[in-house]
Amino acid sequence: MIAATALLSAVTIERICELWLARRNTKSLLEHGAYEAASKHYCLIVALHTLWLGGLWILAWNRQIDPAWLLIFAALQALRIWVLATLGRRWTTRIIVVPGSSLVRRGPYRYVSHPNYFVVVGEIAVLPLCFGLGRYALIFSLLNAAVLAFRIREENSALRDLRNDSKR
Repeated sequence: MIAATALLSAVTIERICELWLARRNTKSLLEHGAYEAASKHYCLIVALHTLWLGGLWILAWNRQIDPAWLLIFAALQALRIWVLATLGRRWTTRIIVVPGSSLVRRGPYRYVSHPNYFVVVGEIAVLPLCFGLGRYALIFSLLNAAVLAFRIREENSALRDLRNDSKR
């Protein structure tokens, strides 16, 4: 019970810190000429993640943790740190386009177009599995897939526009 509460607390604190970092970075980017693309779906992302984590607090706070799934979750956190370190002040939770900038092609971006989404997809599934909540993992993974399908399409469109602007 203590371990489950500690894990959920750590994830909650991580998410709050990420939101603070994302807001700070977004504000700075916008102040320096960037713009937000496709903002209408953002509330869906926030709602999904809030329901996912809130539901885990309700269902998992007193459950045992599977060490194998916890190890996979820890590996995902290492990937998250790599993504954040690679993007630095360009990392946000929104689609922010910086005119005249080039795409990041170092770190995990050498291997995957959207490594942060790879991490999020993993987390949405793996954290519930740490607590033996397979159906919960499946339901939220499907909901996340629907939101990310739209999000990635919109982000790719914004990045395509950025690439086209840089060729002019």
